[in-house]
Amino acid sequence: MAITFSDLYTEAGLKSLEEFLAGKSYISGDKLTFDDIKVYAAVLEKPAGSFDNVSKWYDGISAQLAATFPGKAAGVRVSSGKAEAAAPAAAAGGDDDDDLDLFGDETEEDKKAEAEMAAAKKASTKKKESGKSSVLLDVKPWDDETDMKKLEEAVRSVEKEGLFWGASKLVAVGYGIKKLQIMLTIVDDLVSVDDLIEEQLTAEPRNEYIQSCDIVAFNKI
Repeated sequence: MAITFSDLYTEAGLKSLEEFLAGKSYISGDKLTFDDIKVYAAVLEKPAGSFDNVSKWYDGISAQLAATFPGKAAGVRVSSGKAEAAAPAAAAGGDDDDDLDLFGDETEEDKKAEAEMAAAKKASTKKKESGKSSVLLDVKPWDDETDMKKLEEAVRSVEKEGLFWGASKLVAVGYGIKKLQIMLTIVDDLVSVDDLIEEQLTAEPRNEYIQSCDIVAFNKI
């Protein structure tokens, strides 16, 4: 059964919405739907006065839309011009085109708006879910004559967005040779450890000191 709201720019229209929203957070169900967007667009601004349910609902929808569309709004008010048109329409005996059928057929514009909102929400969620990893790396020199201090300086000289070097120590391998064991933290979406080793640590000019690198431990944070 269709739910219809009329003249939401008037006190009478807001009163009907106020009664409908009693005990509800959304127009349909328990989460934001396109029904809320339709009604939100029809309410010209947050109502003042005794419309507590409408005001609470309006603030909730505004907050969710602000998270999806983070751009700074300049403040636009749309004048409906419906009050002036109401009398001639009534005199002509025409149908009331101001009724809002929430469950009617969606137009192509409605579908496009829904798709854009879904895409924006998905992109926002993906960004928030970007994780980090903790990596323990073995960095091996060419021989026992390699300057391990310069080797470590060469390693730490690699700077990338999402790469953070941590604690390190020298570990004896044998025959007077030591390796550098170093911790690093990476943002998974920004840094590939394999690329870091191949393109940075074991490439010129750092391969003057670094013979090879091995991943000892790799843990998601």
